[in-house]
Amino acid sequence: MQQDEETLKRWRLILGGEDADGTGVSLSDKDAMIDKALAALYEFERKGKFEYGDPASRTGGSGASQPGVARWLGDIRNYFPQSVVQVMQNDALKQEALKSKLMLEPEILEQAHPDVHLVATLMELGKLIPSKTRDTARRVVQKVVEELIQKLAQHTTQAISGALNRAVRNRRPRYNEIDWNTTIRKNLQHYQAAYQTIIPEVRYGYGRKSRRSLKDVVLCLDQSGSMGSSVVYSGIFGSVMASLPAIKTQMVVFDTEVADLTEELKDPVDLLFGVQLGGGTDIHKALTYCRQIITKPDDTILVLITDLYEGGSEAGMRQRMEELVSSGVQLITLLALNDEGAPSFDTQNARFLAGLGVPVFACTPDQFPELMAAAISRQDLSQWAGDRDIVLKGTKGQ
Repeated sequence: MQQDEETLKRWRLILGGEDADGTGVSLSDKDAMIDKALAALYEFERKGKFEYGDPASRTGGSGASQPGVARWLGDIRNYFPQSVVQVMQNDALKQEALKSKLMLEPEILEQAHPDVHLVATLMELGKLIPSKTRDTARRVVQKVVEELIQKLAQHTTQAISGALNRAVRNRRPRYNEIDWNTTIRKNLQHYQAAYQTIIPEVRYGYGRKSRRSLKDVVLCLDQSGSMGSSVVYSGIFGSVMASLPAIKTQMVVFDTEVADLTEELKDPVDLLFGVQLGGGTDIHKALTYCRQIITKPDDTILVLITDLYEGGSEAGMRQRMEELVSSGVQLITLLALNDEGAPSFDTQNARFLAGLGVPVFACTPDQFPELMAAAISRQDLSQWAGDRDIVLKGTKGQ
């Protein structure tokens, strides 16, 4: 019986009150407050106003009272676990009228849970953030950046450094530098049946790092509004890779114009504040710029992060893609670099890239270090993706 009442209560909280309530359940004081917090957000669009807090603090129309929003942010953190708070906060940021109240007042911004989506929203607002809020916004971005670097930097450094070491072969290795797999494979013809062993004529080993860059990496980021979280993660990874002396990392962002943010890679917070989300998309112009700054095409990995919807010259974009691939550049197209799955994308352009042998797929932040290590090692990225159940777009049936 008690379980039935709990189920009905949950349905009551899902359906809401008034005409939607057909459960007949009476809510406790705490449950009533939870219901009020849910209704304030999820009935906002229907009612056209944000109803939370004291009646005197409410406003009509599409706006939302600052005291009400601030109290709501504080209450949902008391009522719900952090994972649910993040979902509700992100849902609130999708409401334009609420977004301005959540983001433009320092007192309210301080109460919001800092995460990638919040940073993306701050990037989208850009110059609209008033001066009184910018310091608070920077602290929020700084906190998220520090958390992401702590989570991602070590794995990225290890994966890429290992791949760079393996990319340089040494024919006179010390014992601890021997690449046994390659050494055995290359010396199979020297198998001695009498001794049941291989006597290698040549030993193959991993090389030491050179003072010059062994690989050039260009991250080319679409900064249209839908790519927000991908830009955040790309900025973090770009900063980490820029700290590796064996890699020359460049960062290019674009909408209808192109901006080179390579100099900002030393400070990812400054880099993210230099991005202005929104606007159109000109991939052709971005690839034209990338082609100009690439000096070692055979040793360059170009990671194009975009949904492939071209607002500029599609013919010109495809021509640039062909030129880059034929010059020896290793081109990789990521439809997204986040935990949200593959977004909507231009399937025709994905098929065109697949025809050039360019892998097109969405990548999670946890997979990105391994992806870069595989690219540096010149592994078959189609096989790499298949081994991880990553669906390549633009291929037959996709």
